[in-house]
Amino acid sequence: MKRGLPGDTHLSTPLEYVTMLFQPWVSLGVLLLIVWQLSRMALLSWADLSYVLPVTSIGYVLVALIGRVMLNESISPTRWAGILFIMAGVALVSGGTAPSTVPRQEART
Repeated sequence: MKRGLPGDTHLSTPLEYVTMLFQPWVSLGVLLLIVWQLSRMALLSWADLSYVLPVTSIGYVLVALIGRVMLNESISPTRWAGILFIMAGVALVSGGTAPSTVPRQEART
């Protein structure tokens, strides 16, 4: 989405915002956000929230790394430390006990 939205353009009317949605990079970004949300909803239907949220937080790490590699964004040492803490938390949660969600019984009619 960052590539599709020029930094020097100031959008002021609703039509300009709608027009920007049809830029190829922005459309791809919106599509990826929709896929991410649907996959997260699917994960939440299969596993506990206390398991899914830390595991999906790996997305923050991926976003930072992709931003660094593809967009040449600078990442401060403090942010790198935060990324390491996120990865350590994911490792702790994923190495624990298995998710305990029990499938729901089908309602009998």
